[in-house]
Amino acid sequence: MEQKTAMVIFQPSGRRGQVPIGSSLVEASRLLGVDIEAPCGEHQACGKCKVRIEEGVFEKFAINSRSDHAAPFQSEEEKILSSEEKKQGYRLGCVARVLNDLLIYLPESSRAGKQVVSKAARKIDIKLDPGVKQYTVKVAAPTLEEGLADFERVCLELEKKYGLSSLEIDIFALRSLSSALRDGDWEVTLSIWMDKEIIRVRPGIKPNGFGLAIDIGTTTIAGYLCDLETGEVINTISMMNPQVKYGEDVVSRISYHMGNPDGLARMSSDIIEAINNLIDRAVTENAAFDEAKSGSPVFSDIVKEDIIDLTICSNTAMHHILLQLDPQPLGTIPFTPAIHHSISLKCRDLGINIHPGAKIFFLPSIAGYVGGDNIGVMLAETPHKQEAVQLIIDIGTNGELVLGNSEKLLCSSCATGPALEGAQIEFGMRAAPGAIERVKIDPKTHEVDYKVIGRSTWKKYSAPEDMKTRGICGSGILDVVGELFLAGIIAKSGAFSTKGKESHRFRKNEKTGFAEFVLAWKKETCIHTDIVITQKDIRQIQMAKASIYTGCKLMMRRMGITALDKIKIAGAFGTHVDRHLARVIGLIPDCPLEIVTSVGNAAGDGCRVALLNREKRKEADLLCRNLTYIELTMEDDFQNELVSATQFPHMTDQFEHL
Repeated sequence: MEQKTAMVIFQPSGRRGQVPIGSSLVEASRLLGVDIEAPCGEHQACGKCKVRIEEGVFEKFAINSRSDHAAPFQSEEEKILSSEEKKQGYRLGCVARVLNDLLIYLPESSRAGKQVVSKAARKIDIKLDPGVKQYTVKVAAPTLEEGLADFERVCLELEKKYGLSSLEIDIFALRSLSSALRDGDWEVTLSIWMDKEIIRVRPGIKPNGFGLAIDIGTTTIAGYLCDLETGEVINTISMMNPQVKYGEDVVSRISYHMGNPDGLARMSSDIIEAINNLIDRAVTENAAFDEAKSGSPVFSDIVKEDIIDLTICSNTAMHHILLQLDPQPLGTIPFTPAIHHSISLKCRDLGINIHPGAKIFFLPSIAGYVGGDNIGVMLAETPHKQEAVQLIIDIGTNGELVLGNSEKLLCSSCATGPALEGAQIEFGMRAAPGAIERVKIDPKTHEVDYKVIGRSTWKKYSAPEDMKTRGICGSGILDVVGELFLAGIIAKSGAFSTKGKESHRFRKNEKTGFAEFVLAWKKETCIHTDIVITQKDIRQIQMAKASIYTGCKLMMRRMGITALDKIKIAGAFGTHVDRHLARVIGLIPDCPLEIVTSVGNAAGDGCRVALLNREKRKEADLLCRNLTYIELTMEDDFQNELVSATQFPHMTDQFEHL
């Protein structure tokens, strides 16, 4: 029988489904609720609908994607796509047609509904002592009698004026030194890394330089452009991690490396390209305004070469993949990383496009599944300097936990999976316009009210056709499960209850056989189908929340405590968690709600701390050495505790505060 449909997966949204053979990729995207830019009306004129066909066998998605699974290049594409873009697998979405299974990556520029990434920079107290500082010196002009070289002349003045000695100089700085001295009438401004190496030389007295702190998550990347003289955050930029096309979690990416000879190089290249894109946006999109003075951009003339220091935090797998360190040992017991200690490398050695003399400081990794991002969280939240016992839960594709105070600190990692970020959910999606982000369910009528990203009013105040709903993101999914339980629609076990089965929104899917509950009727959506939460979806959330709760419980038991002074929820997802519903479903331990706070992207804040205070870099390594890491899966009763925690809120633990 002739094949009539093919599986098409769009990343980074994660939307997938069967589409008719012969559909254009733009048509396929609309069928699956993914918007591709097409401002020219699909007349092959604007080139805004560029997409990339990913080649290879992607075990995570059970798909073999190849360039010849799309119809051959057309003349219209030849006019718009460069030879390099064609070599990289780019096609025009309005022209390329589906012939067989495809995995399609949408570049940032081609996405109509841009991802909403909550990575705002918080105001944090930092003693300013950056890794790169500016020094200005004026030296005497050389004479035949004295005979000193330019570098030695500058070093003598730096030691005399600032007490700096035994300095080295980067080759790019050395190449510009002589001309800078003469152009500046023997006065120069020097950027010096850690008071050890001159990395930049400019003639005369010049303004300060800039630094960039980057938090590389499994799903998202965030960057913070900072003024190194004032510590001010000039711009915050975020984007999706392009590696999601290889799998939503780190295990999938390790598997991709193991199954493809060039897999590690490809994934590393993708993340370097993303960092360079982030840098370009940081300097071109900066929106710092001095309203009191002129209303014009204060830093509008920043160029990439003005960025002279860079700090990066990430989980251990992202760290290894970026540096092309073999991540395979991270995937098997005892999950050993190549290095724990922090590293400082030249940006140019990795192909990162800022000042050629600049270095990157990578925060240290604690263990195979607890990385520098967790160190960043601790630098920002300082549990090691507090008497109060804190539990910090950094919720992402991989959940990381820190418990303790100044006397003792424990850390661990739990495999939450990507369900809380919308992946592996029937109508799950990233946090983008049209995604359901908040939900309320009437316990008597079972009517659903919800709010979508990009629309300020809730459904009950809107006409159905105005909602234009596309799917449901992580915060909405957590709301739905909590509301279903509170309304009695699902039982403690997570199964649909007798009451739930009597609801007019309950049904069994004829194709899959799964029970499902309708959240949004077809007339409220723009994907021409009802949006539902299925029994399978609920099971995914049960596993994710059970993993986090079990980790918290086992760590508290190891610490010998039954109550906490503070619970802090970190991460972009954590910013939008409803504390009450998180407790209702047993995502967090039972506690009074007033001790639960959201701390935003604490990992990114900690990375910024390391950028702006060099002593914090030493503190990061010290923290890494003094933490006690617990491998949760090796605990004797881990499996039994995990099973018990799948129930709402728990099979046996009492939630007295509910």
